[in-house]
Amino acid sequence: MASSETGDQGSSRRKLRLGHGELAQLARGEGAQITLVAVFAAFVNVLMLTGPLFMLQVYDRVLPAHSLSTLLNLFMLVVFLFGVMGVLDWARGRLLARIGADLQTRAERRVFYATIRQASERDTDLSAHNALRDLETVQRYYGAPVAQAWFDLPWTPLYLGVLFVFHPWLGWLATAGGLLLVGLSALTQHFTRDRLGDAGKLENRSRRLSDDLLDDVDTVMSLGMREAGFQRWRQWRHGAMTASIKATDVSGSFHSLIRTLRMLLQSTMLALGAYLVLQAEVTAGAMVAGSILMGRALAPVEQVIGGWTTWSGARAARNRLAHLLGSTPEPAPRTALARPKAKLSVEDIAIARPQADRASSSQISFTLEPGEALGVIGPTGSGKSTLARALSHNFKPYSGEVLLDEVSLDQYDPDHLGQLVGYLPQRITLFEGTLTENIARLSEEPDIAQVVEAAKRAGAHRMILDLPQGYDTVLHHNGSSLSDRQRHLVALARALYGDPVLLVLDEPDLKLGADAGLALPATIRHLKSRGGAAVVMANSPAALAECDRLLVLDRGAQRALGPRDEILKRLIAPAQHSRLTPRKEGAA
Repeated sequence: MASSETGDQGSSRRKLRLGHGELAQLARGEGAQITLVAVFAAFVNVLMLTGPLFMLQVYDRVLPAHSLSTLLNLFMLVVFLFGVMGVLDWARGRLLARIGADLQTRAERRVFYATIRQASERDTDLSAHNALRDLETVQRYYGAPVAQAWFDLPWTPLYLGVLFVFHPWLGWLATAGGLLLVGLSALTQHFTRDRLGDAGKLENRSRRLSDDLLDDVDTVMSLGMREAGFQRWRQWRHGAMTASIKATDVSGSFHSLIRTLRMLLQSTMLALGAYLVLQAEVTAGAMVAGSILMGRALAPVEQVIGGWTTWSGARAARNRLAHLLGSTPEPAPRTALARPKAKLSVEDIAIARPQADRASSSQISFTLEPGEALGVIGPTGSGKSTLARALSHNFKPYSGEVLLDEVSLDQYDPDHLGQLVGYLPQRITLFEGTLTENIARLSEEPDIAQVVEAAKRAGAHRMILDLPQGYDTVLHHNGSSLSDRQRHLVALARALYGDPVLLVLDEPDLKLGADAGLALPATIRHLKSRGGAAVVMANSPAALAECDRLLVLDRGAQRALGPRDEILKRLIAPAQHSRLTPRKEGAA
């Protein structure tokens, strides 16, 4: 048990290391800009000494000498230096913001693909969907003040060194004050981290529940679930709010203490400087300049403390991104293969659902030739949908192999394979956009002729034309303006777009109603006539009308495979026999 946990931890650390390495590779192009930001920060922090040094010269030279020309010359120099500092500070802020934007541009495709892949492999994984928000969090961090503060922090010793030059006591006071501020900040994080984590988890649960309730508002209203749903949502939302308030109380107390200490340190520095002036150990100019320098020395520390939540959030987001990239290595580029024939070979595959510890379907084998259609039947939970997802390359077989034209599905580029396989899942999702864009699979340049052809073959063309905007109808919220039948017809047209060689339909008869007996047989017949192949998961005779053979699944195992009529006779005969056999007297 312990060795297994140690192995899991080692694997997780290895994935994290690989992911951080890949993120570093993606950010390598920003190295020159980061170096430039560091150079600008160096000049800005050196020029920050302009104010204290000007104050020192005014008190120690201008005022005793009553020299107006010296004051004017010093002031003109200060104006120039502050102007240069302002330009450099503005430039480094813009550079940091663009570094974040460039990193997102470089990484977004990789993160998006990894997100899709992990969500598919794990069936449903909210952490994967949050990866895109994590990338945005990292990008926004570069534009936050705390990012600049990290570049200023290494220059704090410079200001402390100048204070030590003025007088060791001034330097030690500023150093002790800085360490005290850091210690209080560490205590703040220690006492609030767990509370904020609990608040975040409960907030996510309440948000997911509200999204689920709003997505199925018809069920909520018709079954009287509104009050029960509200009570559960309020329980989690109030739990999140309570944890957040507790964390805010603790952090607010520490922040008040830090602000009070900060003002006290400023006054203490001035009082100590005045004492040293009275002892004739420093000048009045050094007293005032020392107070300003301590403020400048502690400013980056305060900015880091104030932006700690932003920084820790960005660091956690970067770690999650690294784990995602390390867990889903980028596949090697695939050679573009020629359009295959519709010969599907399934060789003794076992299919495990995502995150399952054993196969849910096993020992499934069949071959489908061009121009053939296979019907897959079986009771609910027999593994039909799992097989459909494996044939469309959503699930990778636990063992065995799926081949298209004698080439494993793994050898195809995923996007290219998606154009070859038309897939109609049970659960339909339509995306924000027009009907044309949905049928064309969100293509930026849809082929209108193919869109119309796919809609006609799916039996959706007339339905679309009856809509006020026709093919230009804009869909929102998963096509909520359409009926279930209309949504399924659009999804069927999407599966047919691009003339796929293989069509995989998962329970297409559930929502199509009469269209299952009209459009489906014609669609499959047309596909077969063009040399394509189809696999239909269904139990209704209408959906199986054009199937040449039937595959029977039960509890994830293959029970029978053969010509359609022969299989149906074998299944119907026992059922008729059981109905005709008289029950024995006294039987329960």
